[in-house]
Amino acid sequence: MPRLDDDTVRGLAVAERVCVRPIMSKLTDTLTGDTRTVLIPCGSTREAVCPSCADRARRLRMQQCREGWHLTVEPLINTNDDDDTQDDTGPEDDDTDTDGDGDDSGSRRVRSTRRRDDADDLPRPPKQHTTLGREFDTPDGKTYRPSMFLTLTMPSYGRVTREGVPVDPGSYDYHRAALDALHFPKVVDRFWQNMRRATGVPVQYFAAVEPQRRLAPHLHAAVRGTFPRALIRQVVAATYHQVWWPRHDEPVYVDRVPVWDEQTAGYRDPDTGQVLPTWDDALDQLDAEVDPEPAHVVRFGTQIDMQGILVGTPAADRRVGYLTKYLTKNISDDPNDDEPSAARRAHIDRIAEEVRWLPCSPTCANWLRYGIQPKNARAGLAPGLCRSKAHDRDHLGLGGRRVLVSRKWTGKTLTEHKADRAAVVRTVLADAGVEMDDHGEFSATATRPDGQPRYHWSTVKPGDTDAPSYLRLIAHAITRRQAWREQYEAAKNRAGPPTPDLSATVPQAAPAA
Repeated sequence: MPRLDDDTVRGLAVAERVCVRPIMSKLTDTLTGDTRTVLIPCGSTREAVCPSCADRARRLRMQQCREGWHLTVEPLINTNDDDDTQDDTGPEDDDTDTDGDGDDSGSRRVRSTRRRDDADDLPRPPKQHTTLGREFDTPDGKTYRPSMFLTLTMPSYGRVTREGVPVDPGSYDYHRAALDALHFPKVVDRFWQNMRRATGVPVQYFAAVEPQRRLAPHLHAAVRGTFPRALIRQVVAATYHQVWWPRHDEPVYVDRVPVWDEQTAGYRDPDTGQVLPTWDDALDQLDAEVDPEPAHVVRFGTQIDMQGILVGTPAADRRVGYLTKYLTKNISDDPNDDEPSAARRAHIDRIAEEVRWLPCSPTCANWLRYGIQPKNARAGLAPGLCRSKAHDRDHLGLGGRRVLVSRKWTGKTLTEHKADRAAVVRTVLADAGVEMDDHGEFSATATRPDGQPRYHWSTVKPGDTDAPSYLRLIAHAITRRQAWREQYEAAKNRAGPPTPDLSATVPQAAPAA
């Protein structure tokens, strides 16, 4: 029998959906003294890092999207829940235009709420206190409650080829493209706020941020219910986000950088020794202008796609798959896994170079390049070395979340959705009389008779001589996964069709308000 190498075992692990880069932990039973090595999945959402964990995360998002899209009753909402996977856009009536400097002290600079002269006013109908879509009755007595699939894009920065690279790289507006990518989450938030104001409905959505072929961000969204297409176009045209930051069009320090001064706890000019303006000083100068202008204004493009979707149709399943199809890839990855051409690599390099030097937040070290001390400045900052992932080549300015889910989409967190999936498996196995492994046997809450924790966990460090080999542990995990799958498939065949609407967290939905 040929000896298995790392690549072969990795391929088998991917085929069986076993984590290929697990965290090795040593588990010690303080009651018996036994020790063992346990593999903890890495939990990566990127296919290039761990295809198995990324696929598992994608399937969980598919369930979340499908479950909330066509609800017929209002979901139960846990008002005490603070899970970061339910990222609603905030108060529906938040008309305040702020600098967005993320001041933890609670104070923020508030600007006029008057809309720009080049943006139309939106209607303000009475509020409706339901998240459910409108029902339509047909002459033959049938009732439909359709929903929508919406796609929003960014404006043009120059002509591109079919491959998505500029026809003329010299005239392509890379600077504006990079700024739009860095502030894309803000204009998306503003769009959902405007939709809620213009419709009077607390619009619910499951959205994914993806790159187009030209690598500009765009938004795909499953929207509960339907709304007039003309109104959606009006909202898109009237949506914008103003970046009230100091100007950062022209760099001040290119070949030299400001130096840190311990006495003033700030940065100085390396030649003159003059202290650079602080973040608050720069904003004060902006406020003092007679007719101040934002540093940048982000808008959507004119290309909008709106589709009506009915529950239970093949179109609905295809859209759920399309929404989550590219979540496992980096922004700069080719969607078809093709080797990029020289022109495309050069296009990626130009965007990456722009986002590397532009500031991503008030605390970004890149403000030093423009002669301004970043907010909460400290020693050791250097332009071009900000740690935010927005500056990475893999993200190309999109450092925020790739999945945006409104709080009332399902009323559940991802942890609760994961529990629902596990509940289905447990129910199928129990109905078939299959005895399940006790996955909670090594729980951190287990105690000894004296009340002390029974199990002690510690990380296995590289070079530990008593740790099992990677190949041995992965091979064992593959064998165990194969056994579980065989048990589950046999149980499904014996148990028959699964029971619908199994949930480990919500016994029933709440009636509509």
